[in-house]
Amino acid sequence: MKIGALLGDVVRSLFKSPATINYPAEPAQAPDNLRGKLIWDNRRCTGCKLCMNDCPANAITLHIIDRKEKRFVMEYYENSCIFCAQCVHSCRSEALRMSNTVWELAALHQEDFKYYYGKQEDVKSLLANEAPGFAGADD
Repeated sequence: MKIGALLGDVVRSLFKSPATINYPAEPAQAPDNLRGKLIWDNRRCTGCKLCMNDCPANAITLHIIDRKEKRFVMEYYENSCIFCAQCVHSCRSEALRMSNTVWELAALHQEDFKYYYGKQEDVKSLLANEAPGFAGADD
């Protein structure tokens, strides 16, 4: 490459706007079909456990508190999830979906990747019955 061509590229790039965005000050727009964090709607769930059985990464555990009253707690391991959406396709009651807005999923600690979905009192009773050291609850 000749020096003249190189200098021409340098001068042209001085007057162009950068090709990158100023992340995280300017958040990136996610595509509509992005598979982000798994979202569970406990009002629609029937407790059939198809999502748990079809998950190739074993990232979902569904605990049935009371099937008659539709009280369930879903344990979701985000660090194991491969975001294939197989659980979403398997769910007959459409209780699961992949978020296209929550997709920045980095964390510093392993415990931050474990989520409990369900009513808070059900999550607390489940955690009280399990080994100590579990934390976190989402509605």
